[in-house]
Amino acid sequence: MEWHEYEIVDIQGDYAQLKSLDEKSDDQELFSVAMALLPFGSDVGTRLSYSMGMFEMIG
Repeated sequence: MEWHEYEIVDIQGDYAQLKSLDEKSDDQELFSVAMALLPFGSDVGTRLSYSMGMFEMIG
């Protein structure tokens, strides 16, 4: 089971824009995830881990 780490950098309506923390490049693409799939209380700056279709807040 592999974990990936992300940070919420923007929220637009019902979707959050996530940036991968696994890659060290500053010019990486953001991707959208429905807020309903994220843990309650997620906001801009929240760091998340993802594995097996589930997000969890970290640190």
